[in-house]
This record gives sequence, structure tokens and C-alpha cells, in this order.
Amino acid sequence: MKFPKLKMKDRYKISQQMETRNKKLLAFGIGILLLLIFIAIAALVWLFVPWGDNSPEGIGNEFCTWNNCPKWSTDNKSINVHLICHTHNDLGWLKTVDEYYTGANGQKANVGVQYILNTVVDELQKDPQRRFSYAETGFLARWLEQMAPEQLEQLRKLVVEKGQLEFVGGGWTQPDEAATHYYELVDQYTLGLRKLSDKYGNCGHPKVAWQIDPFGHSREHANLVSMMGYEALFFARMHYLERKFRIENKSLEMLWSSDDSGNNTIFTGAFMTGKYTAPKGFCFDALCTDDPIIDYPKLEGFNVDQKVNAFLEAAVEQAKTKRHNHVLFTMGGDFNYGSANKWFTNLDKLIKAVNERSNETGIYLFYSTPSCYVKAIREGAKVNEFPRKNGDFFPYASSTNSYLTGYFTSKAAFKGTVRKSSALLQLVRSFEAIASTSSTSELNSTAKMETFERAQALATHHNAITGTAKEAVIENYEERLWKGWDVGEKSVGLAPRKNLGKPTKAEFGNPNFDPRTIRRDFSNFS
Repeated sequence: MKFPKLKMKDRYKISQQMETRNKKLLAFGIGILLLLIFIAIAALVWLFVPWGDNSPEGIGNEFCTWNNCPKWSTDNKSINVHLICHTHNDLGWLKTVDEYYTGANGQKANVGVQYILNTVVDELQKDPQRRFSYAETGFLARWLEQMAPEQLEQLRKLVVEKGQLEFVGGGWTQPDEAATHYYELVDQYTLGLRKLSDKYGNCGHPKVAWQIDPFGHSREHANLVSMMGYEALFFARMHYLERKFRIENKSLEMLWSSDDSGNNTIFTGAFMTGKYTAPKGFCFDALCTDDPIIDYPKLEGFNVDQKVNAFLEAAVEQAKTKRHNHVLFTMGGDFNYGSANKWFTNLDKLIKAVNERSNETGIYLFYSTPSCYVKAIREGAKVNEFPRKNGDFFPYASSTNSYLTGYFTSKAAFKGTVRKSSALLQLVRSFEAIASTSSTSELNSTAKMETFERAQALATHHNAITGTAKEAVIENYEERLWKGWDVGEKSVGLAPRKNLGKPTKAEFGNPNFDPRTIRRDFSNFS
């Protein structure tokens, strides 16, 4: 069969058509390839990035407080005042830890931490501008274990969706830094941070260490929190003469060199007054007697102008001690915010009244958190040029001849019990690792081991191992340690049998060797 001979014009036309078709096919092929690449990338992201229910407690896009900082003035001539709403809750002091939580034994201290957490959560939900900072995971864990699901969800949203509640410190308690051992510090931080991270993901890992009540501070603790990833450390107490010197030289904020090389530093801030309470005249807690802010002219006692002037004076006074234009006021104190409404109502009025005069005064006031304060400083100041600190902040003295050093050696028997308890806990963990007992229901369950871990972490509290709590409270600490020892000793007795492949009893029964036979009871000695 013969094909007709095509003219040059027709050949060119067919050639153009084929070229157009090839371009379309090429474009189609490239489109398919890009689509496949996009699908592959999406699949990898879906597999390896924690979305939705794949992350702790179903957390999706986290919006922590440090991602929700207030706006501050970038004018170096202005003063930005960060209000840090907080409460300091001792896990035992005048009352036992559980009495402080429930509010029992009110004649010794009429406070209850469960009510503080209840009212703070309620008040934060009323205004997205409000902020709060909380430190004691040991109390928070109790609250989380007994609250209804809707309350737990409210707290979760405040932490990871609205960015209003910030965890600081993050340990089970605020530990002493002189009498505690390195292992004990690591354990108590591990327990607290594990609880927070399991519940709140990245928002559960604080950026700021918060040691506002211990009686002096060690470089080794600063080194520890620095290695744990904390960006800053705040505390209240240092020797009164050093405080005076640092106020005069604008060095209350510093870079603390936490190792001998001087290469590992952590931004550290000490409070100007040596306290963690509100400025004089501005404590609006039920435990305080300061007048509220009255901003309605028709009411007797109208005092908003007087209050604002006093606050502005306090802000200017603190600004003189800074190398930047940010100041921090701790608005709270021991077991404050039992009635959070009183605090936030007055602070709302104060913020409104101060900011109405900002054009005149150059002072801006807002709710903030410690991490946002640090973020503001880093953005506007040359932090690397801040003065450096080497060594410890020991001994602590509040005034002439008022040294808090006796606790280094007092309650020696209790200190010994805490140290032996820590050693037993490390031994139990070693046996668990060797014998794989942590995953065997016949031996020690995680829940039972946590009894031991909680007791040991509690003993590091700055009123526990120091011996500065009431005698009945010290005895309660001891009782908790003995209960923890029972769990640990039984585990040690069972672990060798498990490791040798011998049968064990389901209820810790009849271990092949009982360490309790060599334990001495020091509880009757001080």
C-alpha cells in the first residue's frame, strides 16, 4: 500500500501537532511526578510529626505561653512592666503535704491548694489576656488525679491552646540545693517533668527554672538545669550584702557560669527585694490586708490615682537596677490565689489605669510569664554582655548575724535516711534493668514504684531535708519514705530470683532475702 506524498506545508503542520502533543504529555508526566512527590512528603510528615491524637493527650498544634507573649514597647525610653501572677505552695512546712492540699488542719494554716487551682483555672477562662505561672508538680498531680474530665480539659486548653498558664520549675517540688545529692535532684525533676510532658507535650517542659524559696543556691544545681535545657533561672534569696552590691551595679541579672570552663552559662535573675511577693500595697489576696483598687468615683475610698502613682514609683525604682527597659513584678506569695477573683479583678483595674497614662509616663503594664520576660530581654538587650557569676550563692544571710546555715547539719538522722532511701531507689532501678522487673506484674508495677519515687522526691523539698518543717511534718516525710522502702526492699528481694529464673510470688511474697532485717529505724532521733 502506498501512502500519498505529503506536501511540505502538511508535514510542518503534522510536526507542530506532534510537538504540541509531546509537550502536553511531558507536562502531564511532570504533574504526576510532582503529585507523587507531594504524596510521599505528606506521608512522611504524617508518620513522623506528632499530629492530633498521636501526641500526648491528643495535643495537636501547641500554643504555649512563650508563643503567646504580650506586646511590649520597643522604645528604649519606655518601661515595660511584666506582672507575674503566681503562688508558692510548699509541699509541707507548718502542715503536711496532704493537709496543705486539702485545706485540713486550718488552725495551723487556713489554706488549701486544691481551691487555689480551682479558682485560678476559672478566672483565666474569663479573659484571654490573663496569665498565671505554677511551679509545684507534686500538688498539680494530686489535682489532676481527682478532677472531673471537663476540668482537666479546661486546664489543658489553658496550657496548650490558649497559652495562658505556664509551668515553671517543673520538678516535683522546689528542692533544697545544699543538702540534696545530685541523684536526688535528678530524680525529683524527672518525676515532675515526666508528669507534665505526658499531659501537655512540649508545653509541659518549662523554659524557666523557678527556685524562689530555697535558702541559697548552688552552682551545681544551675549546671543541672542548664543541661536539662532550661533557658533561665530565677530565685529570691542571696546574702544581703551581695544583694546590695548587685543592686548598685545593676547586676541582679547575670550569666551564671555553671562549670569550670565558663562555657556553659544560664541566664539568672534575682529579685530586687529578696522576696517573691507583690510590691508594698499591692497584695490583693484574702491573706493580705492591702486596700483594693477603687476606681469608681462615687464610692467612698476612691483611690485609683493614689494606687497608680505608688505603682509607677515602684516600677521606676526597679527599672534603675536593670540594664534594659523591662521589669518584673511577682504578684503573689505563699498559698496566694485561694480567691483568684480578688487578685485578677484588682490587677485588671491596675493595668487599665496605668496604661491610660502610658503616653504621659512611658510605662506599659501587662500580664506576662517568666519565659516571656526572658524572651523580651533577649530581643532588646545584649545578654552576652551581662556580668558573669562563678561559684555559689552560699551562705545565705538575710541581715547581720542572720545566717541560714544550721540546716546544713541539723536533723542528721533524717538526712541520713533520705540519702539511704535514694541509694535504695537507685539499687531497685538497677535490678529492674537487669531483671526486667519493671514490665513484670509479678514484681514491681510502675504505680507501686511511684509511691517510692514520690516519697523520695518529696524529701528533697526545701523544708524537708533541711529540717525546717514542723516536727510532725518531718515525721510524715519519714513515714512516706518507709512506705517507699517497703516497695523497694521487696523488689530487691524478688529481683535476684527473677534474674536466676526462679519462681516468684504474685504479691511480693517470701523474697529469698529480706533487706529490712538490716534497716535501722531513725525516726525517733532528730
